[in-house]
Amino acid sequence: MKCLSKLALLTSAIVALTDVSAIAADIEAGKKKARACRTCHGMDGIAKIPIAPHLAGESQVYLETQLKAFRNGKREHEMMTVVAKGLSDEDISNVSKWYSSIKITATMPE
Repeated sequence: MKCLSKLALLTSAIVALTDVSAIAADIEAGKKKARACRTCHGMDGIAKIPIAPHLAGESQVYLETQLKAFRNGKREHEMMTVVAKGLSDEDISNVSKWYSSIKITATMPE
């Protein structure tokens, strides 16, 4: 019985901490908004310039956290700070969902 109580408590905590906007994010809207990101990060999430990180397959939560940090000034970058300031919470969720939904694979050298 104690195990079930702990499981119920853990489940409740996870649900409470889950960002509802992440669940409701719209991939197609994110794809459209990501057009502004393609010069550096590519529509496929594979960076097109050496100083930009790859975004394909990154965690949606991670991407949202970083974009919000750029937007509110907790994280600074000459270009990203400007770009993120123009994004709403919904835009951030949608773009993050788009890039996190891209599947990538890795091939190990032999």
